[in-house]
Amino acid sequence: MTLEVPAAVSGERFEFASQAGRLSVYIAGQGPPLLLIHSINASASAAEMRPLHEHYRATRTVFSVDLPGYGFSERSDRNYTPRLMTDAVHAVTEQVRARCGPAPIDALALSLSSEYLARAAAEAPGGYRSVALVSPTGFMGLRQWRGAPGTTRGLPWLYKALRGPGAGWGGALFRTLTKPGVIRYFLQRTWGSKGIDEALWAYDVLTTQAAGAEHVPLHFLAANLFSADIHSVYERLQMPVWMSHGVRGDFTDYRGKVIVEACPNWQFTVFPTGALPYFEIPQDFCNAYDRFLATPPGGGHFDEGPNRSLRV
Repeated sequence: MTLEVPAAVSGERFEFASQAGRLSVYIAGQGPPLLLIHSINASASAAEMRPLHEHYRATRTVFSVDLPGYGFSERSDRNYTPRLMTDAVHAVTEQVRARCGPAPIDALALSLSSEYLARAAAEAPGGYRSVALVSPTGFMGLRQWRGAPGTTRGLPWLYKALRGPGAGWGGALFRTLTKPGVIRYFLQRTWGSKGIDEALWAYDVLTTQAAGAEHVPLHFLAANLFSADIHSVYERLQMPVWMSHGVRGDFTDYRGKVIVEACPNWQFTVFPTGALPYFEIPQDFCNAYDRFLATPPGGGHFDEGPNRSLRV
């Protein structure tokens, strides 16, 4: 990571070695711990968590991680899989509990990283007081994803094609996909409008210029980071789960959430936004999240309706 790229969010940044490689984490504030996990895409980093990180540092000890291959974390050329990302979530959770005490923590993840947080929480349910999934993957359409435990939706032939016939092919493809105008285009599709967050766009442009930035996105494009057993994972969650999403942009098909709507520990909120509602209506989002967090584990519901779903 070059020194020209600034910190993504406020506070102290620390690094540590883990089974998922060297990880970088931002920490700020005081109070009960809250772990924030950014999404997976061509230009991801902890910058995607900025509105939540800055808001909750006033009342919480907030930890915002750069996942493997992103931000200031290790960007080596290796096999990026759901297992690697889940191991990173486990490792960061251990750091959080080591610094803040052994009590279960609250954690929030965005988009595809919701799968890794869910898997970590299913594997170590005692580590998490609650799980929040913002615009989570695995719910598009009505197809059931119940593959063998730990399997992925990866296409080896596609990954081979993306890497290309010679050295530098994959990097050249990545640079094409991360030109400033292309990053803006994909952010507009995520927002469902041209009113994107300009600071996030600027940071995305910078972070994609770091050495090794192409490695995770190539695995992402080949579907290597998508879990083929994710519905079984989601159903195993025992703690309170809050799922939220928007109604604009590319990420609006959540018909598959019927799989978990009958689970009494799941709550749902729909926002009139794109896929990153806390950038567009931060106060409404945080108010809804706070109501969820105030729900006693195993207790009642913070919203009303036969399917425990609320539109904001």
